[in-house]
Amino acid sequence: MNEQSTLDIPTEPSSDEVYVGTPFVQQLIKQLRAQDMNGTWDNKSDLQLLKPYIHTAEERRALPILGDPDPETLWRLELFYNAIAVAIERETGQMVSPMMKMSHEGFGRMVLLAGRLVVVNKQLRDVHRFGFASLAKLSEAGTKFLNEAVTMIRTYPDVAQYGA
Repeated sequence: MNEQSTLDIPTEPSSDEVYVGTPFVQQLIKQLRAQDMNGTWDNKSDLQLLKPYIHTAEERRALPILGDPDPETLWRLELFYNAIAVAIERETGQMVSPMMKMSHEGFGRMVLLAGRLVVVNKQLRDVHRFGFASLAKLSEAGTKFLNEAVTMIRTYPDVAQYGA
């Protein structure tokens, strides 16, 4: 017989599975799961946990242009940058501290500091609409911040060390 077993056919991972495997997204998932003290999300897949970060074009259009960010959106924003900070720490061994200043209207700034070195400096606007078009865009944004910060720390190691 010429029938092939499904085990013999190589299967390509879906693009979402590839992005879920990136160091930044893995750290974001860990950050999210750490927030679930009661095990409410134990049965949720990683993709289900990441869904609130993904907004289709229609979902973004449905959001008002002006508005105050709700606490859950601010929480997701903080977890996004916390995941970047921890991923930087794991890569470089340098402690990274996030600092956010936000107005009630959804405008502000997020910085990540390693010692005296600013490794991420992001002006925030329209925070009430915070999200990404796809998991790929989420992964790319976090990975870009991670890579730039690691490069900066390796370029200026004396400034990045605490107590320097």
